[in-house]
Amino acid sequence: MNNHNHFNHHVRARSEVNHTVYEDDAPINKKLPKELLLRIFSFLDVVSLCRCAQVSKFWNILALDGSNWQRVDLFDFQKDVEGPVVVNISERCGGFLKSLSLRGCQSITDKALQIFAESCRNIEVLNLNNCKKISDLTCESLGHYSKKLLVLDLSSCSEVTNNSLKALSEGCKLLTYLDISWCTEISNGGVEALAKGCPKLSTFISQGCQQITDAGIVALAENCDNLKRLKLLGCQQITDDCLSIVGQKCHNLNNVCVSNCPRLTDTTLVALGAGCVDLKVLEVAGCTHLTDNGFQTLARTCTKLEKMDLEECIQITDSTLAHLATYCTKLSNLSLSHCELITDEGIRHIGSGACSTEYLQVLELDNCPLITDASLDHLMGCQGLERIELYDCQLITRAGIRRLRSHLPDIRVHAYFAPVTPPPSVGGGRQRYCKCCAIL
Repeated sequence: MNNHNHFNHHVRARSEVNHTVYEDDAPINKKLPKELLLRIFSFLDVVSLCRCAQVSKFWNILALDGSNWQRVDLFDFQKDVEGPVVVNISERCGGFLKSLSLRGCQSITDKALQIFAESCRNIEVLNLNNCKKISDLTCESLGHYSKKLLVLDLSSCSEVTNNSLKALSEGCKLLTYLDISWCTEISNGGVEALAKGCPKLSTFISQGCQQITDAGIVALAENCDNLKRLKLLGCQQITDDCLSIVGQKCHNLNNVCVSNCPRLTDTTLVALGAGCVDLKVLEVAGCTHLTDNGFQTLARTCTKLEKMDLEECIQITDSTLAHLATYCTKLSNLSLSHCELITDEGIRHIGSGACSTEYLQVLELDNCPLITDASLDHLMGCQGLERIELYDCQLITRAGIRRLRSHLPDIRVHAYFAPVTPPPSVGGGRQRYCKCCAIL
């Protein structure tokens, strides 16, 4: 009996709450016009909109109005999102939807995206990163219906081939940004078609696409003269020849990544220095043929550089750092990890350079065996320095780090100190330490 009364009380209470909260004639609905409520709803994320849709019939209409669904990001729900979800969003949003992120939604198939492309023809930004089930059929639909598409991320969509880029080149003439990283089936033929059909392209990212060689990059340089960002990490077949054409043709380039492109030499640096004077980001990690001569030439003209990744550029010496300190006055992020010829003198140049007091924020010196506590003393005047990496710098001491911290109390120092009596190494060779070992 008690349980029965309790149940009835719960039902009555719930009924009263429903009557109070879900009432369409609530004051806010009477005092604010529908247009203003819609404007307020337009600032809500997907989860909040769905919650509001459950408040009342009136709020359901407002929350699910297509104008509130112009930008949808389903990354947080990637495990649950399947084709019907995309179809429902497509049908509800229609021409309102301008930006959709399905990043990581691995259950999405071509069929759902074909319906999406046909329903949402005003889409401008589409992120399909890691949607592993999609193929060229999706891009063919985009090429047919998505004439306003500006930004497309296809990274890690391993089934995508050259046919996708050809479809995009024929239908998405306004495309400015494309990421095809780890789409290993794509080669020069696709890139060449894309370059000819999408001349407005300003960002091209193709990390790990080892079938792309000089011919593909030359086509981009010759057809896309507004190219600003070029990321070719791990495209191991490219050489100085294509980067020389890039330097000649792409004068607006400000962000270049050619890390782990082992065939590049100083010729690339000279070409970029001659033609890309607005360069702000340069990543050349693992390019072991680059020397002081190339970086000195680059530094004299690319004075706007802000970020440089020179990890494992094993031939550079303090001379490169002297030129960077002199000419690159806005340098904020510099990686010199595994540059084993760098000494305290090079760090002295950086610490006393024009960039040091105002701009320098991150300095990575992992595995620079000649660096000592003197380098840390040279950095004490870098008031903006936020983080320094010192893993496997055997000549750095705890005392030196304490001294640096006394001048820069907010700095994050990541370092590793081997045991006093280290265990014998197995297999020979110098031991490399994991970056998780210690954060001091």
